[in-house]
Amino acid sequence: MKKIAVVGVCESIGREFLAFLADGGCKIEDVAALEPKAPLGTMASFGEEEDIDVEALEKFDFSEAEVAIFAASEEISRRYAPKAAEKGCKVIDCSGYFFADTDIPMIVAGVNDEKLQEAKKGIVSIPSAIVTQILLPLKAADEMYRIKRLIVSTYTSTSAYGKEGMDELFDQTRKIFMNESLVDNQKVFEKQIAFNVIPQVEEFIGEETKCEWAINAETKKVLNRDIKVHANCAFIPAFIGNAAYVNVECEQEVDVDKVREQMKKTNGVIVFDKNVKGGYVTLNDVQGEIEVYVSRLRQDASIDNGFSFWSAADNLRFGMAGNAFKIMQEWLKKNN
Repeated sequence: MKKIAVVGVCESIGREFLAFLADGGCKIEDVAALEPKAPLGTMASFGEEEDIDVEALEKFDFSEAEVAIFAASEEISRRYAPKAAEKGCKVIDCSGYFFADTDIPMIVAGVNDEKLQEAKKGIVSIPSAIVTQILLPLKAADEMYRIKRLIVSTYTSTSAYGKEGMDELFDQTRKIFMNESLVDNQKVFEKQIAFNVIPQVEEFIGEETKCEWAINAETKKVLNRDIKVHANCAFIPAFIGNAAYVNVECEQEVDVDKVREQMKKTNGVIVFDKNVKGGYVTLNDVQGEIEVYVSRLRQDASIDNGFSFWSAADNLRFGMAGNAFKIMQEWLKKNN
């Protein structure tokens, strides 16, 4: 049996993907855990009870793998993903490097799985976690009423910047409680992240940030049409998870009760929406979960044919690793 290769197992998404493989019953000997320039003896967790040897990416022969998940940087994907595909290995890229390549489809599992057939280069990409957790709940609504505009306000945890971002939040919080100085403590974020909200996620591209641009561009690519999207993104002092308020405008008259019914039937979506105190889902509730949660679903009376909802998900497990895992399962199933 050919292996499943995971590139970037020392990063957050790679670790979560290994957990999915272990939970799914994959044997440790059928997995190749890869990391650039990994020293001999490097280990990574494989499930709760096992550790797996980490191999050096530079020395791995991708002809030994049936599928490879690239959960490392854009530079690593640029250098090694095409080489893996040339060896006949199916590549799922999580870095976003291949966005502009029209021969490499961008897929949200459960939304546009049919695009796997268009992977002419043997490579598919996945969008940012926030796009996955927005579009999956909207699949049925788009089919019924055809969405023409989205306004998205996101609340992003520090895990978007990996361990370094989470460590900076922890360190700043500790120093504040210990009455220590925060001078020179902003290494990852542009402003203090502890007990603060920062209206910038990633670097600026003109008037918008890279994250705001990506939500717009990736939504268009996944849905394969020129839908109107306006995004506003902010970092909040949380360790894991993404949340978003989404305002939706459709071409046809919307029945919110039908939207709710269809969301409940969508695999990977859980609707928890009660108009009482605490009758909604927060980031603390979704850590470690593999579904996206929807709350505060209601009519948007400010426009014709509009509704809005609150979305919360674990960005690492659901949005990135979970999406890649479902795509891998579907891709392998189509070829068996």
